[in-house]
Amino acid sequence: MHGRPRDRLTAGGTIHPNAGRRGRDVRSCRAGTLGDGFVEAIDDQALLTIAAQQPGVSQGRIHGEAIEVPVLESPGQTRVGRFGWKDQHGSLLSFVGDAYLNEMGVTNRLRPKDVTTIGKTTADPEDLPDALGLADIDHFAEFVRGTKVPPRDAALAESPDAIAGQALFEGLGCETCHVESITTAPPGTVINGGAFTVPDALGNKIIHPFSDFLLHDIKTGDGIVQNPPQDTAGKLRTAPLWGLRVRPRFMHDLQSLTLEDAITRHRGEADRAARRFRALGPDEKQQLVTFLDSL
Repeated sequence: MHGRPRDRLTAGGTIHPNAGRRGRDVRSCRAGTLGDGFVEAIDDQALLTIAAQQPGVSQGRIHGEAIEVPVLESPGQTRVGRFGWKDQHGSLLSFVGDAYLNEMGVTNRLRPKDVTTIGKTTADPEDLPDALGLADIDHFAEFVRGTKVPPRDAALAESPDAIAGQALFEGLGCETCHVESITTAPPGTVINGGAFTVPDALGNKIIHPFSDFLLHDIKTGDGIVQNPPQDTAGKLRTAPLWGLRVRPRFMHDLQSLTLEDAITRHRGEADRAARRFRALGPDEKQQLVTFLDSL
């Protein structure tokens, strides 16, 4: 990696500049994901169609919002956002370039200016092309595109409790936002403002993210607008549930230590589903948790 990152990314979160100096430590949790190459390969229209259908199937209660965000590697071009808790990016390279700056303090061609000069010792941008003409953000974006989709626990998924739990999941209305299946764009589709072409390995694949990748108001938002419009301040992207079984913490802020707590925190657009969950008996709740534990 070119340049000297001034922040260090660890399993516990981001350690910001001057970590270790008394009174200067700033830490926050981060949740990693796999299979994002498939998410990038979802055509914009697929997400827009899901958004258009939600009010009709939920009697107007649920209305996911798709926002157009800049593609940093293609100036002047936009795409439906799908990465980040506020859907602030629509391409993996944009997402990676932003994370290099804001999570690790490494400036790059997409984000060439530091947000702080504390501890600054190198010239911007720090991430420069190698002998192949590729910067570290290019290599990392390709690595992320190549990660596999998190596998389910096949044995648990076939158990009677998990099967019953999935029926409850659908009956409660959770699948309206946590969409089980989406098909990616065909191979050869040009996306990201012309900067990337969907390869055979990612194209025309049925994936099971259990997310619509849209913004919803479930009353756990942070009040921050990262991309217009203003009404996104209280909204968050639907968390994909694939790989849920290996996560020790839940929700966007990772503040829920149990699945039951994560579900009951849902309000706003998800209030009806959360109330239905609270009305379930102990055995039914456990069946639903067993299904989620299989993802």
